[in-house]
Amino acid sequence: MKTKKISVIMGIYNCASTLDEAINSIINQTYENWELIMCDDGSKDDTYQKALSYKEKYGDKFIVLKNKNNEGLNYTLNRCLEVATGEYVARMDGDDISLETRFEKEIDYLETHPEIAIVSTPMIFFDESGDWGYSTQIADPEKKDFIHNSPVHCHAPCMIRREAYMSVGGYTVDKRMLRFEDVNLWYKLYAKGYRGHNLEEPLYKMRDDKNAYKRRGLKSRMNGVYVTYKGFQLFEYPWYMYRYVVVDFIKHFIKGVIPEKVYMYIHKRKQNTY
Repeated sequence: MKTKKISVIMGIYNCASTLDEAINSIINQTYENWELIMCDDGSKDDTYQKALSYKEKYGDKFIVLKNKNNEGLNYTLNRCLEVATGEYVARMDGDDISLETRFEKEIDYLETHPEIAIVSTPMIFFDESGDWGYSTQIADPEKKDFIHNSPVHCHAPCMIRREAYMSVGGYTVDKRMLRFEDVNLWYKLYAKGYRGHNLEEPLYKMRDDKNAYKRRGLKSRMNGVYVTYKGFQLFEYPWYMYRYVVVDFIKHFIKGVIPEKVYMYIHKRKQNTY
């Protein structure tokens, strides 16, 4: 198993203050056969320079790309995929933390379950005050679970067989899918017959604070409705199932217009808190 290579793909944008912690959580993985591919998406701070410093220190373990303009995460991750050489592709964000056994446990599951193409884990949520909660996921999602439990996998902690990624063309580059490019990816993979599994143990820490809330504006939430609509088309659902798209619209609209303090209160109440 140690011979199987993992390509870690990371879109980076204005995350200079958190990038060291994110990268070090990869360097400290118990599974060592990996390459980290970072693509800067037009950062205004010194994110790109910081990424290059790791390339200079560690050589071929690091690949650093740069977009000429800010293109969005879907485009940026596809650039990473183009140069990925690993049999498995893992996600990572520039402001999060992977627990040290994440890669070891994810690749072990994929190696012992050849029928599974996607593996992910629940996430621990943290902010400037520390860990405050954690998510739970359905162990073995099916198409029917997309209706009430989307996204069926957490995106940032996922590991996917590279052949599966490439068979669906990676991420769909469409501005109307930004912030929900992962949900569209799950729809595409499941529509093509691929299956996924969520480990029970949280192996990833997601930075979920006020800045994260500000990135989830009304416009981006409407992208979520569009992704649901296109996903239902991929699954070839009958017309009467589209009532759930209307329900999805109402939920996203409410989340997009309520005050920040109210949203954060409800959001934390919904999660499993420590």
